[in-house]
Amino acid sequence: MNSLAIETEGLGRVYKIRGNRKEKKQIKERVALRDVNLQVRRGELFGLLGPNGAGKTSLIKILVTLLAPTTGRAMVAGFDVAREPKSVRPRINMVSGGESSGYGLLTVRENLWLFGQFYGLDNKSTRRRTDELLEIVGLMDRANTKTSDLSTGLRQKMNIVRGFLTNPEVIFLDEPTLGLDVGASRDVRNFVRSWIAAKPDRTVLLTTHYMAEADDLCDRVAIINGGSVLECDSPGTLKRRLRNETIFHLEVSPLNGDLASFRKLPGVRKVVHTPGDGKSELEVILESDEAISGIISTLTTHQTRIINLQKREPTLEDVFVDLVGMSLAEAEKNG
Repeated sequence: MNSLAIETEGLGRVYKIRGNRKEKKQIKERVALRDVNLQVRRGELFGLLGPNGAGKTSLIKILVTLLAPTTGRAMVAGFDVAREPKSVRPRINMVSGGESSGYGLLTVRENLWLFGQFYGLDNKSTRRRTDELLEIVGLMDRANTKTSDLSTGLRQKMNIVRGFLTNPEVIFLDEPTLGLDVGASRDVRNFVRSWIAAKPDRTVLLTTHYMAEADDLCDRVAIINGGSVLECDSPGTLKRRLRNETIFHLEVSPLNGDLASFRKLPGVRKVVHTPGDGKSELEVILESDEAISGIISTLTTHQTRIINLQKREPTLEDVFVDLVGMSLAEAEKNG
């Protein structure tokens, strides 16, 4: 058996955007993915981490055979997604955050039975797997509730059950906790973690723009932005790349002045500004502790009051800032 669950080589996807009728000859191109090379091992919980518009969903759609690559190739479960889609599909499943949740007039159990029929499962297997999974995600008491009467969190739990109903070799979770409250998100993460631990050859590819979720769940993560993979390694290794730097979090009165004056200071590598309600937050990556004095002096010059100052350990958000030059929120805004 191939040790790789997913492999891409030089994978690219370009969308052609046609102009209006008056501009028939003008066809613009938007690059969604460029030269993506990834290897995901069997049994791995692998994360794709990046802002909305980074190319995560385009990559997932190619891997689940919903979208053809423009260049390169992709293999899933040992099969080429473009040439052998019928061999790939029985071995995979997919759950997306915010997706529609079955048929509102049907109960949870009826919806899952229907999906089981779509997948070609026999009735006995569908009933057994449905009961088992509903119990695990805490939805058994809602099994006979119409889907239209469920909360957003409970509908997403039903989607999770639907995705795992076929016990796939590889499952793709595209922002599975999008819009969920803290408790429901925790339940989903716990379930994913226990599912992959129960069988060593199961594989999960998770896309998310929640840094803490990727840090908590993933064996390795690939940071993707602008359609390119910038770095790929374990969360611990990625964060260790910043161990030689010093990171401070500052809460200050509403910031006056241009960030350029901070970024030009000696020993300052990166500065990220997040405006808040009646205050500003600064994340600064410095070459050493001593460089913070320049930040403080500049704030004083700008007549900006320091409310709180803390030195902290690196996070995946800091790794993203170091690679991209801006926070994930800023990257989404600029994208």
